[in-house]
Order: sequence, then C-alpha cells, then structure tokens
Amino acid sequence: MDIKARADEIGELIRRQITDFKWSIDIAEVGTVVHAGDGIAAVYGLEKAMAGELLEFPHDVTGMVFNLEENNVGAVLFGGYEKIGEGDTVKRTGRIASVPVGEGLIGRVVNALGQPVDGRGPIDVAKYNPVERIAPGIVVRQPVRQPLQTGIKAIDSMTAIGRGQRELIIGDRQTGKTAIVVDTIINQRNSDVICIYVAVGQKQSSVARVVQDLVAHGAMDYVIVVLASAAESAPMQYLAPYAGCAMGEYFRDKGQHALIIYDDLSKHAVAYRQLSLLLRRPPGREAYPGDIFYLHSRLLERAAALNGDHGAGTLTALPIVETQAGDISAYIPTNIISITDGQIFLESNLFYAGVRPAINPGISVSRVGGAAQTPAMKQVAGMLRLDLAQYRELEAFAQFGTELDATTRAQLNRGAHLVEILKQPLYQPLPIEKQTIIIHAATFGFLDDVPLNEVAKLEQELYSYLEIQHPNLLAELAQTGQLSDELMAAIDNAIRTFLETIWHKGTDR
Repeated sequence: MDIKARADEIGELIRRQITDFKWSIDIAEVGTVVHAGDGIAAVYGLEKAMAGELLEFPHDVTGMVFNLEENNVGAVLFGGYEKIGEGDTVKRTGRIASVPVGEGLIGRVVNALGQPVDGRGPIDVAKYNPVERIAPGIVVRQPVRQPLQTGIKAIDSMTAIGRGQRELIIGDRQTGKTAIVVDTIINQRNSDVICIYVAVGQKQSSVARVVQDLVAHGAMDYVIVVLASAAESAPMQYLAPYAGCAMGEYFRDKGQHALIIYDDLSKHAVAYRQLSLLLRRPPGREAYPGDIFYLHSRLLERAAALNGDHGAGTLTALPIVETQAGDISAYIPTNIISITDGQIFLESNLFYAGVRPAINPGISVSRVGGAAQTPAMKQVAGMLRLDLAQYRELEAFAQFGTELDATTRAQLNRGAHLVEILKQPLYQPLPIEKQTIIIHAATFGFLDDVPLNEVAKLEQELYSYLEIQHPNLLAELAQTGQLSDELMAAIDNAIRTFLETIWHKGTDR
C-alpha cells in the first residue's frame, strides 16, 4: 500500500510539472570572426545581415555592418576592438545603429554612441534615433529666411547665415576656425537655438578647453558636446558626425531650432579612408574611396528648414574643414564647398597681420545672401564687401610708392577704418543692433578722422554712450530690425553728439 500511495504522489507531481511547464526557443543568427584588427572585423555566416545593423561581439564590444560581401560581412568595431580575435562568435541584433536623443543630453559631453564621458553619471533618455536617415525632401522644406546671428560683425554683415543653412568654415590650422563657432554658440544665449558641437579627431585637451569656455560663458545650458577625440578609434570618429546630426534632428522635428558644428570634416574623411582601406574597398584619388563625396553630402543634406506643415523646425550646419597652405582647391575642400551654401575663408596672412577674425571677404560668400539678414543690416552693409575689395586693390597699388590723389587717399583711409571696425575680440559676440550702428558709422565716414589705434576704444565708448543716453534707439533697432529714415537720422545725431561732446573733448586726445 505504501508503494502504491507513493506512486500516486509521483504521478501527481509529474502531471503538475507538465501543466506548469513553459517552453521557448531562442533563435539567433550567429557568425564567426574570420579575422580582426585595427577596429574592423570580417565575419562569416551572417547571410541576412543588413547594412548599418548593430552586431554583438564578445567582451561587450559592439560592431556595425559596414561591408556586405559575397562570403562574409565587414564590420567596424566600437570600443575595445583589441579584445576581438579569430573564431569569436558574433550575434545579429536586428537593430540599425542608433543613438539616444532628447533634452536629457543637453549640457552633457557624450561619445559617438551617446554614452556620457563627462563623469556626471547616466543620462535619462527614452528615445533613440537612427544615426543614418534620409534627408528631408524638397516638399517638406522651406527657403532659408530666418537669420542665425553669430555675433561676429564680419560674418553677420557680409556672409550672413540663416537657420537651416549649411555654411562651411575653411582655413589653415590655427587661424581661428573653432573660435568662430564658439562665439556663435555663445551668441545663442538669449535665443531658442540648441547647439551640438561635434569634435572629430581633436586633441582631448583642445575639446576640454572649448567646454571650459562654454561653461564660463553659461553656454552649456543649451549645448550638447559629442566627442570622438584623436585618441579614439576610426569607427568612433566616423560615427560621431552622424550621431550628432541625429541628436539635432530630434529638436528640428519637434519644431525647435538647432545648430550643429562639425569640427572638423577633413579628419572625418581621413577616418573613413582608414576604415575603407582596412576593409579593402577600392581606393581612388588620394587613396580616398569612391563614395567620399556621398559620405559628406548625405550628412550635410540633413540640415534643413522645414515648412509650417512639418513644425517649421530648423537644423543649421557649420562644417569646418582644415586646408594645407590655404589650398581650397584640394580634394576634400572642393567636395564640401560644392555641397554647402557658402563658405567663410580664414586666411593665415590676415591672422598674422592682426586682423581677427581673419576672414577674407573676397573668397567668403553666403549663397543665401540678404535673405538671412535683417533689413537694417542689409541696408548699412550693402557696399561693405565692395569697399573692402577696392581697399585691398588700392592697398596693393599704393605699396609701389606712387603718389596718390586725394580721392584715392580717402578711399584707403576709409578702407583701413572698415578693416579696423571688423576686428573683434575673442568670445565677445555683439548683438545685431550694435553691429548695425558701428558698421553704419564706419561706412558713412563718421570715423574717418579717428586714429586707427583708437577705433576699438571709440567703439566700446560709443556702445556705452548709446546704452546710457539712447537705449530707445538700440531697443527699436533690435525689435524692428528696420532702419527707417527717422531712426537713421536719430542714430546719426547720436553719433555726432558723441563725437563732438565726448570723444573729441577727451583729455587724452
């Protein structure tokens, strides 16, 4: 009897186990690493892998499908690629490469995968955007009309930038390219523009200095820094601009305004060349692969001004390219010049001569033109570029020691004062109303009698005088952006009064 009872219990126990049993099948497509090194890996056995798909490697290393070949898949590796070796098992994830986006990233420094690298803990984000997206088509865009003020007189007056535009900043190393974009970021303090600064192949100390300057000016409250430094692998440097663009597109698609800076795309092209050669893609001119143009065109085309039906958001791009000995006809510079809506060329000779920012107005151009300028600035700066061009020509002619007539001397004097007015200290962007007034004063000859070495001092004292004595003029100009006859007459009277009663009566002059 005891044996029978025990058999019943065992039978009941088996029935209960069968009833509660839940089974599942975990199916994963896996492959094997054939060879790996220098940030890339060839994987055999992933026949259904998609271009841009994320792959799981051992040791928590992530990869991305880069090449789809007949016998294997070429992948680029993010993270500790030196741990990956021949024979390792690789899993497909079925997910396209994406990065976290949203307000939680603002004020943070992240890497190309969106992971924080500033030591301030994890980032709370709920949304991810793919790093590669098709650029908005012409139907959803609108023309660039809204100005994006840089706070730099030489740019806002002659090569104005609009929201949704792509304006290239190009020049030799150490000519002030990064300083221009930092000024532009600082100038967005009182605007509704979110800024993304993407550092590709830069020294970590240089990026730390930029972040420190942004913190000092209270700009990190609206800035995201994406860092892929020179110490990081080529795959991370390749991915960083696309990751930053995905973060900017989040704000654009919400109807907000974003500004993204790529510093710089020449190093990005070098990283892409390295990956392509390692993966045995056929090299072309200067060993760059044949799709090097498409590398940057598909990135920069994502900057756009969307129309009202799609939220009217904008994403403005300021790519930076470094030239060698001022050669803008090199391969990568000409590629990016043909993609962008204009360029700001920084010249070494001007920089060393003390003209800072060292912008060459002859080569610099904005293809959006006056559409991105306030009517007042367009009015006062209309002849500025021509006057400067004539000054440069006369200056070269005057070096031969030829005796000059009075008209030519007056032109040279006016041009020298215009050059002096366009100089600007580092990290001191100016509001558009002050820029308009000082350029108006210089182009209309109010400063012709002022010694060149005192122009900068006069400019600061004029601003102080207007803020104290005529704040209504600055406020009206800032609010309307228009320079009516009455307002111009009032500004002229204020400038004359300042010159006669304050400037010329100074004890040190």
